[in-house]
Amino acid sequence: MYSELNKRVVLVTGGASGLGWATAQAFAGEGALVAIADLEGGPAQRAADQLGAQHIGIACDVSDEQAVDDMVRQVVESLGGVDVVVNSAGIPDAFRPTVEQDVAQFRKLVDVHLTGTYMVSRAAAAHMLRQRRGVVLNVSSIAGVLGLTPRNAYSAAKAGISMLTRTMGCEWISQGVRVNAVAPGYMMTPFLQKLVDEGKLDQERIFRRTPAGRFGTARNIADAMLFLASDSAEFITGVTLPVDGGYMAWGAAADACQLQ
Repeated sequence: MYSELNKRVVLVTGGASGLGWATAQAFAGEGALVAIADLEGGPAQRAADQLGAQHIGIACDVSDEQAVDDMVRQVVESLGGVDVVVNSAGIPDAFRPTVEQDVAQFRKLVDVHLTGTYMVSRAAAAHMLRQRRGVVLNVSSIAGVLGLTPRNAYSAAKAGISMLTRTMGCEWISQGVRVNAVAPGYMMTPFLQKLVDEGKLDQERIFRRTPAGRFGTARNIADAMLFLASDSAEFITGVTLPVDGGYMAWGAAADACQLQ
């Protein structure tokens, strides 16, 4: 579909599972050379092996500056450069009332989601700006736009990612580097299924609130990432694209979807 992505080097953080894994598979399907980074090297390498021998897996804690710099350097040395970065690494939040939230956990979540996105983008952009071509793709969320109580740390981090996307996207576009983000709605992943099973999310209520009347899929996110990385999006930067089945567009005081 996007022949220009063939042989492009794509780094996907958090790429061994969930949305990151679906995105890594999608880019590999377009012929890209994919580097999968994840907290543990074993899952990252096993995921890369599933894509093929030309792909690599790397262990990286994206909240560690030195680890991030080493990861990007390894990608450049192993695959010859870096053309696209997908910042998908993240950790779950606690779903606790504000006064019960742990400050250390709050900081850790912001470090991984927001600071990690910043550090990976900065390290990769140093190479992209020299070649005057590159794409940074971030993962925001509907939680970065709407208030999802009591998910304070997660919502704050995702809102920050959307603003980083705007500022970096404007800063680098004249030098050939675009920055955009995708804001997933409720997408069916193993993590989401776990939240439903634990009673932390009400599936029927979400369906009624979503105009599409269902969960999205990881492939929906991957398809949006492919488009934003492609030359078809060459004049798009600083944008956070909702992929949410209309969730954020709906504003009426009524169900968005009548379930059958």
